[in-house]
Amino acid sequence: MPRPLHAIIHIAALRHNLSQARQAAPDAQVWAVVKANAYGHGIERVFEGLRGADGFALLDLAEAERVRALGWRGPILLLEGAFEARDLELCSRLHLWHTVHCDEQIDMLALHKTHEPHRVFLKMNSGMNRLGFAPQRFRSAWTRLNALPQVDEISLMTHFSDADGPKGIAAQMVRFEEATRDLPGERSVSNSAATLRHAQDPNVKADWIRPGIAVYGSSPDFPEHSAAHWGLLPAMSLNARIIAVQPLQPGDSVGYGSSFVADQAMRIGVVACGYADGYPRICPTGTPVLVDGERGRTVGRVSMDMLTVDLSPFPDAGVGSTVTLWGQSNQGGVLSIDEVAQAAGTVGYELMCALAQRVPVVVQD
Repeated sequence: MPRPLHAIIHIAALRHNLSQARQAAPDAQVWAVVKANAYGHGIERVFEGLRGADGFALLDLAEAERVRALGWRGPILLLEGAFEARDLELCSRLHLWHTVHCDEQIDMLALHKTHEPHRVFLKMNSGMNRLGFAPQRFRSAWTRLNALPQVDEISLMTHFSDADGPKGIAAQMVRFEEATRDLPGERSVSNSAATLRHAQDPNVKADWIRPGIAVYGSSPDFPEHSAAHWGLLPAMSLNARIIAVQPLQPGDSVGYGSSFVADQAMRIGVVACGYADGYPRICPTGTPVLVDGERGRTVGRVSMDMLTVDLSPFPDAGVGSTVTLWGQSNQGGVLSIDEVAQAAGTVGYELMCALAQRVPVVVQD
């Protein structure tokens, strides 16, 4: 028999979460962001759940080819644009829209031979200080792009650094508005956090929104707000089974390093999941799990192929019982991936992207 561990991708949850993003910004078109292999979920697996989007936004040409191979004929946006001149050949062939964030990319376009001009998204660095033209240079970049016969429509784009926190987006929005005033073109400014927290702000004018993590059922501003607060459903569940039960007496330890020592008689369940499957090794004792749908906790150190859970509250649980590491249990209970990530000192994004290839994946509608 196969090892009793698998992940489930929930197509209905993807559709629901995409709908939540649309409701937050009803006047905007929606990019479904599927970079990093759809945040670890798998582009091919999530496609049916996200094909209701107006376009797909991703990172590289290989991902764009995969989306086109699925039959998608609508817009595809390369969020970081071309990395070298020959990338523009494939942009022409696949009819890709692409970001322009530096002079070198404009230089590439100026030398590119194409029969069909490109749709580009000119990116401003309004404060994130990663990619984009500084506000004082944005208009000159737009003017240069606009003069190129290789360029058709120019959209305007920026990215917020603090949409998920108290600093907010106001300062960056002011810089963007001042630098783009009177420039034509559609605008795209809002990621998941900005979409859910700030889409109703009258100062946020967005023709395209770019929900990423929210589409996959994780809260973009956890722990201030949970996924349930935003009406989001987990798009991925990770389930395993208990493969052994050990009785402990006071003073008995569990696992490597003896990091957990029982202070009373108890039972522990050994679960067929470890850090080689993508579950964080750093998760401490007390990290939440669901045992047959009921909330429990891990004990001891996570090892390569196994972790252990406290079965004291679950007298009926034993070998064969299901442990939900994150997502939705068969009994309907939900454990947000954000809670597990918080215990590991990271974010839900990382856990999704870290799901190991050896974990079987089932797609459910």
